Amino acid sequence: MGSFSLMHWVIVLLVVMLLFGGGRISSLMGDVAKGIKSFKKGMEDDSDDMPAARPASKIEGQRAPDPVVTKTEEQKQV
Repeated sequence: MGSFSLMHWVIVLLVVMLLFGGGRISSLMGDVAKGIKSFKKGMEDDSDDMPAARPASKIEGQRAPDPVVTKTEEQKQV
C-alpha cells in the first residue's frame, strides 16, 4: 500500500498519452510558456510607464510637536 510502484506510473503515463496525444501536450506547454512571457513583458511595460516618485517637499512654518515627558513616582511626590 502507500505510494504507487513504477509500473502504476507507467500505466498512468500511457493512458494520459493515449487520451491527449504527444502533440497536444507539447502545444499546451507552448501555450503556457507564451502566457508566462506575455505576463513578464506586461509587468516590465507597467514599470516603465510609472513616473519616478518625487521626494516629499519640506513644509515651512511648522514645528515638530513637543516630546511627551512622563513623571516617575518620585517626581510626582516632590
